[in-house]
Amino acid sequence: MRNLLQLMYVIGKWSKGIRRSRSLIVFATLSSLLAGVGYTMLIALIKSALSGGLVAGSGMIWTFVAFCLLIPLCGFASQLVLLYLTAKGAYELRIQLSRQILAAPLRQLEKLGQHRLLATVSEDIGNVIELITILPQMLTQLAMMLGCLVYLGWLSWQLLLIMLGYMALGLLTHQLPLLKAFRYFRLVREQWDEMYKAFQGVIVGTKELKLNRRRREAFLSEQLEATAAAIQNYGFKGNAIAMAVSNWGQILFFVFIGLLLFVTPLLIRVEAQVMIGYTLAVLFLITPLTMLLSQIPALERAYLAAERIEELGLSLSATKPEPLAPVQTTDTSWERLELIDVTHSYRQDEENTDFKLGPINLTIYPGELIFLIGGNGSGKTTLVKLLMGLYEPESGEIRVDGKPVTMKERDDYRQQFSVVFYDFYLFERLFGFEAENVDAQSRKYLDLLQLSHKLEVKNGHLSTVDLSQGQRKRVALLNAYLEDRPIYIFDEWAADQDPQFKRIFYYELVPELKSRGKTVIVISHDDRYYGLADRVIKLESGKIEYDQPVARPVDVAIAAAPVM
Repeated sequence: MRNLLQLMYVIGKWSKGIRRSRSLIVFATLSSLLAGVGYTMLIALIKSALSGGLVAGSGMIWTFVAFCLLIPLCGFASQLVLLYLTAKGAYELRIQLSRQILAAPLRQLEKLGQHRLLATVSEDIGNVIELITILPQMLTQLAMMLGCLVYLGWLSWQLLLIMLGYMALGLLTHQLPLLKAFRYFRLVREQWDEMYKAFQGVIVGTKELKLNRRRREAFLSEQLEATAAAIQNYGFKGNAIAMAVSNWGQILFFVFIGLLLFVTPLLIRVEAQVMIGYTLAVLFLITPLTMLLSQIPALERAYLAAERIEELGLSLSATKPEPLAPVQTTDTSWERLELIDVTHSYRQDEENTDFKLGPINLTIYPGELIFLIGGNGSGKTTLVKLLMGLYEPESGEIRVDGKPVTMKERDDYRQQFSVVFYDFYLFERLFGFEAENVDAQSRKYLDLLQLSHKLEVKNGHLSTVDLSQGQRKRVALLNAYLEDRPIYIFDEWAADQDPQFKRIFYYELVPELKSRGKTVIVISHDDRYYGLADRVIKLESGKIEYDQPVARPVDVAIAAAPVM
């Protein structure tokens, strides 16, 4: 019952944004209860017909017909309303979780992990919705059971007390094994987080697994198969116990009837008509109680899923969300961007720090071409994530023209940057651009990026993303060009390009952006091109080792040298 109430709470919470949701929930509940009461009245009507020697008047027949129509209509109304609330609630929850994820600090999402987020958004929400679709039937069956008990109390309260005693003993033998099953269901849900992590390895790491048999077999046996076996083992045990308990629940009914017919008359005197009424009621109760008992495993899984959804919501809310500003024109004019004593740490726990960046003091001006260099793990990517507002400084501050960038302005501040990350994600549509202009603009840039022969853009849709990694990076650069923002950041962009296009990038594309007044920051290990920069900033172990201008002019002979 606690789990059922928890799910009802979840429905109410999910449907808060739905118009007249509370009224609809009350209506659905009352409809279910009315259907249950109708079942109870039907039992009483059948008992009266049997008591009258199977001779029924026209009034009793029409009453019987009315109940036969009322019960399914009330049940359908309840199911339809709850189905509507469930569909709308699931929609609202998915959108709400997605917005929470987008508003959560990036470091918080990185700590949670993609696998956990995917498991919650797909597996958990699906489990809850699957259960909620049959919730109206469960409410109807519960109402029917309660109505039957009220009817039995009206027939004989002494006999009802004895019967409740029988039921209490029976339910005790029923519930105790279920506690063990619930523990297995909880273990299954915990393993699903690991299963999504394993699926991620299969999909994203396919090339690496194909190339190394030892790695592939170790991954399959130690991670994928181990996790799948745990889910299979725990799931089988939990469902086997639940099925055994469900069948035991059906046996309990026949035990009840046996006790009612043969033992109870030895304890108290019961009239024949009362015994007939009790026997009919117990027979009627077999169907709803069997249905309820069979749904207990699904109810528990849905409860655990709702619990996980709530936990994720609390995890995402544990840190203050960043306000997401509506789409509007952002002022992109600036004269000076400063990082003042900015620090950021990656921590194992509260006491131990894996890596610390900073304190960083840095000033950037419009129109600069900056190369950010340093060894792997020196903090280059972390620094640019701080610079573009994806990470919040642990200490220090970012200032634009002397004004600190606060959390309230951070989303506006991020609109200054167009970025191609090293681990970029390529969308199949050019989102966020006006459809009537984006196709023509894209054609111009596709020619520039030498991609016109590979793909085209129609109504903002890319004809394909099935491209080489270097070509995919060019498409990501297409997005950056279309955004046309004042600051461009390229994180190892040229690493996957062939020598010819690498030269085009450094000698044509980057200078062209600079000539348009754009600030360009290039993270690169291509030291032969450092002479193109206005400044070279080197990081080492999270500190700026040097920040120095580059001597001019650039060696034109190098630029004109043939590609080897």
